[in-house]
Amino acid sequence: MDGFEHLLEENRSFVERFVKFRVSSLADAEDILQEVYTAAFEKFSQLRNKDAFKGWIIEIARNKCNDYFREKARRMEIPIDRLTEKEWSYGRYGVSESCTVRETVSLLGDHDKQILYLYYWKELPQKEIAKRLNIPLGTVKSRLYTAKEHFKKQYPCQIDIVKGEQKMKKLPVFLPAYTIEESSQSPFSVKWEELMGWFLVPKLGEKLSWGMYDMPSRKCDRVFDMEVTGKAMVHGIEGVELTVRETSCASPNEVINRGFVAQLTETHCRYLATFRKDGDVKNYITFLDGDAFMTNWGFGEDNCGNETNLSPKGDIKRKGNVVTSACKDFLLDIVGRYAVTIGGKRFDTVCVMDIETYDSGIVSEQFLDQNGRTVLWRRFNRNDWAIDRYQKEWTELLPHNERLTVNGTTYVHWYDCITDYIL
Repeated sequence: MDGFEHLLEENRSFVERFVKFRVSSLADAEDILQEVYTAAFEKFSQLRNKDAFKGWIIEIARNKCNDYFREKARRMEIPIDRLTEKEWSYGRYGVSESCTVRETVSLLGDHDKQILYLYYWKELPQKEIAKRLNIPLGTVKSRLYTAKEHFKKQYPCQIDIVKGEQKMKKLPVFLPAYTIEESSQSPFSVKWEELMGWFLVPKLGEKLSWGMYDMPSRKCDRVFDMEVTGKAMVHGIEGVELTVRETSCASPNEVINRGFVAQLTETHCRYLATFRKDGDVKNYITFLDGDAFMTNWGFGEDNCGNETNLSPKGDIKRKGNVVTSACKDFLLDIVGRYAVTIGGKRFDTVCVMDIETYDSGIVSEQFLDQNGRTVLWRRFNRNDWAIDRYQKEWTELLPHNERLTVNGTTYVHWYDCITDYIL
């Protein structure tokens, strides 16, 4: 088993970070790690491709962590299926399924988990909780307040309620009318330095606002004000820190403040970290933290990021609304040249398509001008995307919205994004 010991030593620090990020108790984390190493040793002979050792042992670690939380949930009479439900968050490409709430709950102590479960999942009145736990009502109120504060400190996004503050940007309430006309000219190559899914170029001095517009109403749902605030270093890699102020158009007094670190090189643009605030301390989740980071922010092999120098590769081919693609990971390609007219302005663009590189079931169209800036971004959902949540296919939910056929599967137009660059 010399090969096992060598591979384990190469990957031990990564496995430890993966487990200790998920399990707040150091003693429990150490116990889980021993279980992981034992299981990996016993099953090592079954691993045919030793180059896949890292992903293989991380999968073992993930299963052992799940076993740990399942047992703790059983002891607290918390249905594990409820705690592992997927929640909704904004990642690289807007709304996506994630495990943010579950992972935040997993970081809390047993008493916090118990009181939050009874109050939010079981929806029990505080008096009933007091009876069940055989504690005074005042203690229930105190424990619930403490648990909510602990949850807010661990949660990746900071939510502020700002009274009387006006949205500061000039993005229109309704998406301007636009047309997209295919050009007979060959598509041009382009230098694309924007952050994938968030449109800002991660360079000092850059700032941008962009809006998300529902279709077919064309009404703005959310506005994102972004700014690069300074240099930052993550695991010895230099990047820049960005802040995001997200405002709901329906509830403009509720503001979500986000932050992350990104890096731009001559060849790639990538996210290095996202952070939450624990009091006055910024707690970073980085590209070395496994699924806690990679699910929403990672892209490319070993999180290399998206390419900045784009030319047509032939991986994705499009004819009208019919799209075919090669069978490979990270399908992002220029599929043609288009004249986009929006709000009375005409832009010469190339269309960059992304097929399920970020979230299974999502296809995007991104129209870039010759400066490499986004003129229009459009999202399409696979017909069965998130069907457990919505209970209907998207052809039923949005019967009049545009459709794409990608490798024989139907995708339905959901929403669009524009930035103040085009205004």
